[in-house]
Amino acid sequence: MTQEVQFGENGIREMARGFPKTVRDNLEKCRSAAIAGVAAYNRPGSRFRTAEYLVMISIAWIALFHAIFYRRHRLPWFRRKTSGTGVRYIKVDGEPKYWDLSECLKQYYSSRNPPERKNLEFLLGLRNKIEHRHLPELDASLYGECQAALMNLEKILVEEFGRRYALTDQLAIALQFSQSNPAEKKRVAQVLASEAAKTVKEYIEQFRGNLPSTVLNSTKYSFNVFLVPRVVNRKNAADVAVQFVNVDEASEEELNRLEKLNVLIREKHIPIANLDLFNPSQVVKKMEDRLPFQVNMATHTDAWKHFKVRPPTKDSQPERTRSEYCIYDGVHRDYVYTQAWVEKLVSELSTEDGYENVIGRKPRVK
Repeated sequence: MTQEVQFGENGIREMARGFPKTVRDNLEKCRSAAIAGVAAYNRPGSRFRTAEYLVMISIAWIALFHAIFYRRHRLPWFRRKTSGTGVRYIKVDGEPKYWDLSECLKQYYSSRNPPERKNLEFLLGLRNKIEHRHLPELDASLYGECQAALMNLEKILVEEFGRRYALTDQLAIALQFSQSNPAEKKRVAQVLASEAAKTVKEYIEQFRGNLPSTVLNSTKYSFNVFLVPRVVNRKNAADVAVQFVNVDEASEEELNRLEKLNVLIREKHIPIANLDLFNPSQVVKKMEDRLPFQVNMATHTDAWKHFKVRPPTKDSQPERTRSEYCIYDGVHRDYVYTQAWVEKLVSELSTEDGYENVIGRKPRVK
């Protein structure tokens, strides 16, 4: 029998004598796949790094879930429905068919839908979309979700099996040559406007657009950071060049300082290449075509006010929008809206109760 002991600042449970072989093998596979994924993503000159990373991080997550299920004495295999009392498993080439990532998510989270689960569902769908396409230009826009998947993996790995299985000591922040220049961004926009990128782009925008703000803004769904140099006047104080701050544990003074920095440098989710954007009249027309109720410009105004997708008229900071739904056009000094916003309106206003909840009055049937 194995024995468990308690130690560590958070009282994380670790095994004193190790785990069964099936658990150890999957833990080794999990860690190796995660490290290989990071290596592929950070490799200089790599084209379409996200595709390579998605394959390896998916393998890492599957192995982690399998290790958890084996430790809980659950066989992560697909069962075959039978009329009798016995249990039969689906087999492929004579071997049991193991739960894939989608099934593992269902088994592990059940009816819960935390940001960590939505992050993996997004990456899983993205992997299926791009596995037969060559779209390296998507890499930069997906960094946040890729980073969050890695950090979530380590968090659960440590919580379930102890700090000795952490990846922290074997991973480092990748070095960067420079920021992308405007000419490069323009070229990327042109590539993303192509027919080959259309379905992938639509998938990304709609998935992000349908997430509640609490999930979209969670670092467990997407982890976007900016680096701030640390200046020290003592040699021994220069232990790390970059520091991650846990906002839940930071002091009020530290939070105020970070908020000021965040105003200066703000990374936001934006629709890729700002394509397929609509003015308010076009949004209303799309609503008219798909909703059973009468709608007009006032309906749209009430909706964006309800969901707070943009600031009020003449606000001093008009660019502060929920950019998965709305973008401020500085050239024309007006707002344009995404396909995700159209889908959200159609979903929210399709019933009488939903319409009244958002708009504040009962709808009129056409």
